[in-house]
Amino acid sequence: MKKLKMAVIGLGKMGLHMIHQAKNEQHVEVVAVCDSNEQSLADYVASNPETSTYTDYRLLLDEHEIDLVYVAVPPKYHYGVVMEVLQRGIHIFCEKPLANSVEEAEAMLAAAEQSGVIHAIHFSMPHEPAVLQLQKLIQEGNTLGTIRKIELILQFPQWPRAWQQNSWITTRDQGGFILEVGIHWIHVIQTVFGGLNVINSQVQYPDQSNGCETEIHAEMQLQDGTRVEMNGISHFAGEERVSMVVYGTKGTIALENWDQLMSGRIGESLTPVTVDESLSELPVLKHVIARIQDKPGKIYDFKAGLEAQRILEALRSK
Repeated sequence: MKKLKMAVIGLGKMGLHMIHQAKNEQHVEVVAVCDSNEQSLADYVASNPETSTYTDYRLLLDEHEIDLVYVAVPPKYHYGVVMEVLQRGIHIFCEKPLANSVEEAEAMLAAAEQSGVIHAIHFSMPHEPAVLQLQKLIQEGNTLGTIRKIELILQFPQWPRAWQQNSWITTRDQGGFILEVGIHWIHVIQTVFGGLNVINSQVQYPDQSNGCETEIHAEMQLQDGTRVEMNGISHFAGEERVSMVVYGTKGTIALENWDQLMSGRIGESLTPVTVDESLSELPVLKHVIARIQDKPGKIYDFKAGLEAQRILEALRSK
C-alpha cells in the first residue's frame, strides 16, 4: 500500500508528539515539517536529516505533494494555515481548539465541507479507556440512575504548568486553562451527554491587560435541562485537580485527574472502577489515516470543533 505523505506544521510539544506517533504508523511518512523558529528546525533536522524543513508553510505546500497536514501552531494561527491547506484539497488534522473565534471556526468548517477532504480535530479524550468505561456505566444506569448534575473541576496551583512553557499559553486571546484544558471536557460532555448551552459565566482576570483567566464559575445546561457547573482556579497552594463528577439519583461517577474512574452508591464512599485498557482507541492519528484510506475510523470533524468553540466563547464572554 502506498504510504501517505504527511507534513507537520508547528514543532512544539504536540507537533513533536504527533511525529513520534506517525513514525509508528507503517502507512505514513513525514516528509516535511515547518516552524517559524529556525533553532527548532535545526534541532529537528539534526536527528531527522531525511525530512525537509521550512519556515513558510506555503512554500512547503508548493514544493511537496502532501496527503495529510497536521496543524500544531498556536491557536490564533490555525485559521490561516488550515484555510491554505483546504484550498489545496489536502486532508487535514488540526489541534484544538479549532480556531480563535466562532466566526473563524464557521468559515473553516464551510471550507472543509466544500473541499471534500477528511477534516479532523485532535479530540482524544473520547478515545480514552476511562471515558469509554464511564460512558458504558452511564448507559447501563445501574450505578448512576438519572443524572442530577455534572460538575467540572479545573484547579491549577500554577499556570502554565511546569512542562507547559510557551509564549502564548498565558495570553487572554489564545491561552488559559479554559481554552487549553476546559475544551477537552466540554467536548467529552457534548460527546457523552449531548448538546450544551451556557447560562451564565463569571471569569476573573489579572490586572495586566492581556493575562489569561485566574478563576471561572459557570452554569451550563444539557438539552434536557440537566445542570452542568464549571469551577476553575489557578495560582493557589494545593494540588492540581482536573475532574468531572456526575451526580445521579442512585449514585455518583467521577473521572478524577483525567483517567482515574471512581463510583459509589448514595451514602457510600467513591471507590476505584477497574478500567479495561483494551478499550483504548488511541492514537487518534490511526483513525484519521483509516478514514483517508476509506476504512472505518472514529474522528471528530470540524463540526465538533465548532460546537466546542461556541461553548468556549460563551464561557469567556458572558
